[in-house]
Amino acid sequence: MAKPFFDIFSKPKRIRQRQEEEKQKIIIDYRERNSLVVSSLVELGFETEFRELKVADYLINNVAIERKTISDFINSIINKRIIRQLEELKQYENKLLIIEGIEEQELYSDDTDSESRLIHPNAIRGFLLSVTIKHKIPVILTKNYEDTARYLAVLARKKEKESSLNVTKKSLNKKERLQFILEGFPGIGPKTAKKLLSHFKTIKAISNSSIEEIAKVIGKKADIFKLLEEEY
Repeated sequence: MAKPFFDIFSKPKRIRQRQEEEKQKIIIDYRERNSLVVSSLVELGFETEFRELKVADYLINNVAIERKTISDFINSIINKRIIRQLEELKQYENKLLIIEGIEEQELYSDDTDSESRLIHPNAIRGFLLSVTIKHKIPVILTKNYEDTARYLAVLARKKEKESSLNVTKKSLNKKERLQFILEGFPGIGPKTAKKLLSHFKTIKAISNSSIEEIAKVIGKKADIFKLLEEEY
């Protein structure tokens, strides 16, 4: 009886199985397709699958991760977009906010002479405290995209769990929708929006009011509503 042929070039079954197990899949929002983080994850040996995620940028082991560069993080504070994103992220039991790029750009500067500063350092500190204390979302600061990828890799190598995709954009009630529209104006925060709605009752009434009438309620901030009279 002939002995079975031993192929010295083929990998033992045990090694092949271990490599297949180690090559885990990371679910990524399709808008991250051009991110250097993704290419770094592929170099680290991970499979990536792009989907349209309603919430978060990455789903790994049932952890929802929102990734922002420092510039995007600061701008999202200014335009208040991040507040909605954090509320949506809270639908997951496990969530994480990654702020990327502290090696390349300052998150904030206490230099009062800095002309490029868009937001006061204490406002950023306060917002970070709000993220961790009020929203209960951990924050990780990474040096660059490679550092971000390494964090994601460590998370992915933990025991894998099925990630739920059954999350939706948060529905706002009527008052929240009205307030959200007003907060789209620069300089109009939640308190100012509530003050305007309490006084004028409707957005239509606000738009039909003169700047002088609005100024009686919110002072100099009323000047931003001159935009309502501008042509596109």
